[in-house]
Amino acid sequence: MAPATGYRFRPASRLRRTVEFGAVFSRRRVLRGDWFHLHYTSGGQTARLGLVVAKKLARRAVWRNAVKRIGREAFRHCLPGLPPLDLILRLAKRVDGVDATKRRAWRAEIDGLLAKLPK
Repeated sequence: MAPATGYRFRPASRLRRTVEFGAVFSRRRVLRGDWFHLHYTSGGQTARLGLVVAKKLARRAVWRNAVKRIGREAFRHCLPGLPPLDLILRLAKRVDGVDATKRRAWRAEIDGLLAKLPK
């Protein structure tokens, strides 16, 4: 089943360069949750997302990929309602395994952080 056109995670919706990440981190605007910190700053014409999942906090690649996948999916679903901000979702707490309960908790927290963004 193909995703709806408005809900795709296109390359234009991604932060890629070190300079782009640095610009967001230098503003020091952040929303904090138990598992994640959402850094943000005003952006261009559309919302863009960058993900930071350190090996120090999620040792296994499978765990890091799961965290990033959940973050991208939450962003993708919220994208039409998001203001034009550059966002960085950063894992802030150590992950020692991934299960359905954690996935649901992470998704709920990310959705809550995205909902708290200034409009």
